Amino acid sequence: MTHRMVEDDYRDPGYRGADYRDADYRDEGPLDPDDGYPPEDLDKKGRTPAQRKKRRWKIIRRSAYAFVGLFIVIPAIAFVITYFMVDVPSPQSIAQGQNQAVTYLYADGSPMGKDVPSGGNRQILTPAQIPDVVKHAVIATEDSSFETNSGFDVTGLLRAAFNQLTGKAGGGSTISQQYIKKATDNDAPTLTRKWTELAKSFKMNQTYEKQDIITAYLNIIYFGRGAYGVGAASQAFFHKDVSKLDYTEAALLAGLIQQPGRSENPKVAQGRWNTALDRMLENKYITAQQRQSAQFPQVIPLEESKDDANAPYKFINMQVKAELAQHGIDDDKYYAGGYTVQTTIDKHAQEVATQVATDALKDQSDDRLLNSLVAVDPKTGGVLAYYGGPALVDVNGKKQGARDWANTPQNPGSSMKAFDLTAFLKMGKGINETFDGSNNRVFDGRKVRNAGPSSSCSGQCTVAEAMKRSANTVFYDMVLNQTHPGPVGQAAQEAGVKTKDNGGKSLISTADANIALGGGNTQITPADMASAYATFAANGIQRDRHFVLKVTNAQKEVAYEAQPSAGKPAFDSSADKAKQIAGNVTMALGPVVDFSHLKCPSGHECAGKTGTQQHTMRSGEPAWAANANAQTWMVGYTPSVSVAAWVGADGDQALHGSGTSPIYGSTIAGPMWQKFLDGYLKGKPAEKFDQVPLIGVQAPPPQGDQNAGDEPPQQTATNQPDPGGDGNDHGGPITGGPSQPHWPTGLPHWPSGKPSSHNPPTGGPTTGEDPPQE
Repeated sequence: MTHRMVEDDYRDPGYRGADYRDADYRDEGPLDPDDGYPPEDLDKKGRTPAQRKKRRWKIIRRSAYAFVGLFIVIPAIAFVITYFMVDVPSPQSIAQGQNQAVTYLYADGSPMGKDVPSGGNRQILTPAQIPDVVKHAVIATEDSSFETNSGFDVTGLLRAAFNQLTGKAGGGSTISQQYIKKATDNDAPTLTRKWTELAKSFKMNQTYEKQDIITAYLNIIYFGRGAYGVGAASQAFFHKDVSKLDYTEAALLAGLIQQPGRSENPKVAQGRWNTALDRMLENKYITAQQRQSAQFPQVIPLEESKDDANAPYKFINMQVKAELAQHGIDDDKYYAGGYTVQTTIDKHAQEVATQVATDALKDQSDDRLLNSLVAVDPKTGGVLAYYGGPALVDVNGKKQGARDWANTPQNPGSSMKAFDLTAFLKMGKGINETFDGSNNRVFDGRKVRNAGPSSSCSGQCTVAEAMKRSANTVFYDMVLNQTHPGPVGQAAQEAGVKTKDNGGKSLISTADANIALGGGNTQITPADMASAYATFAANGIQRDRHFVLKVTNAQKEVAYEAQPSAGKPAFDSSADKAKQIAGNVTMALGPVVDFSHLKCPSGHECAGKTGTQQHTMRSGEPAWAANANAQTWMVGYTPSVSVAAWVGADGDQALHGSGTSPIYGSTIAGPMWQKFLDGYLKGKPAEKFDQVPLIGVQAPPPQGDQNAGDEPPQQTATNQPDPGGDGNDHGGPITGGPSQPHWPTGLPHWPSGKPSSHNPPTGGPTTGEDPPQE
């Protein structure tokens, strides 16, 4: 029987009244076959096609809502939260934190070299210092949408994702993202890092101008050859300032950003250069004609680009760093400011010092010999030249850093006698006071000997004559019985010797009278000796030794500038008294130069003192070691420069010259000192010391000729040099010496004059400044 539907019985299959609102969420069960649809149109659950269609669309809508919520709304909210939580590294802060090379200049402003940090060379530039051609080359090559994107490029991200899935190369990072990655030094392959990078990159583009972002990027990115930043790269590849680069050179640097480690591979470099030029053309930064006519730029050889080849002298660098630390630029700040340091070093003086010191040891038979030379300007305290030996030495076939011998304390030997005399003059005693200058005198049961026949003088020997001859017995007597050790140490420090308890390295021992002859535990650096003698040259005005004139930062602002030093009176509160004391020391030291067979530079008065320290012979050493010396010196000055020259070894070694002959202050150190002064002062105006009144006795008492041990021994068949114990080996014939001299009335200087010659003595007593033990 057929059932016929009436109008009231019919309902839309998708409509079930108020009770059917949630039809999609429950199963109504199969429809009755008599409801009006053929059985074949119903699914297994009895749903009609219209019901099924509506259900599908509702599922799609729900999925779309979930997708939008999960992948758009929630990330957007998270991105906003991240945006406000992250800090964007400002270009200024990153620039300050980057290690940059420190540029060194000589006193005249000419370049000395660059101190490059271990991470490579860096140079922080301003937007105006980087030309557009460089910016355009990098933008075209690395991020063509840089000018318009907001810190990240969606199409670039999708392209990068596709490349990763398909195994192809190429990333999607913008210039902003690359900068963030380099600035934060975080390259971890994590979603967290990438997420915060995107937020920081976006925030950076909302915070800074595009020109600041591209500049910051170009200051931090690595180009190869140890060059961080386009400023350093321009020098490393072309020896050019970045402002001088043309479009072909800019293209090469831009291309190398992707493969800086292969910058020396010609094929890679050529390929990256072509890629950069093609992209510059696509972005209309160059014309088709420029692209066609482009020639691969000439790159300097790799060895010429190495930063260490152009580094400042290592030991000057070390001294400058130590000095800057005292003025607020310590190790944490040293490489951060892009500093330029103008030093006190005179270029010509440094070249002369390096040459004469190197030449002095070239033909020596003793390969243990070391040397150093320091020159100081008495008028300023500025170091004019500083040579502490080679910066590198060969040890078992490998190069390693050497010690700075100019800053290593050594026994000063008889060069200490200048401070003995200073203490004596401060007592009101003078250079015409007399002492027993004979040899082998005994003090408190201890025998003190003079170093050789020419070092002894009469039983009534003036201090001036004793200084010229370097008579040990006179100065040991003076310090032991009159000045005492303490005032000698004080005089040395007043002159400029910096001890360990006063920020220096030198040691001054006042425990016994060994200080008189520069032995025992008294050890002074060559740098301190040059500074201390500079005080005598400066008429008793002491000025601290320094290496730095001025420091400017990357913005050309002055970070530190040394102020001209008026100095301070060294040996007395009165400048006039200090000058008189210093002038009397100069009177006594003047004749030493000539007596040691050295000469003052032409047209220049000079004064100085040689010195040696005897080697302590050890068991098993050859017999000649008993006469050997371990340290030798020549320290002296003109009114415009004070120079300390040291020749010795690492520790107490029995040093020798030709054959097994001992070396003295005038053997190697003296000629080195003289050659430096000749070279440095050549062509400079003549100069004389100021005249000052004598202190103490104006003239020694009249007396006849006395020669207490001065007569040279008879010549023998041997051919040993004169063992002048403090370095006064006269290199040739010397007589028994002139009779006891008198101070000529009205003359400010002790008259010099070469002693007459004699045959070289032989078989003299052993050398040494330090009084031998009984």
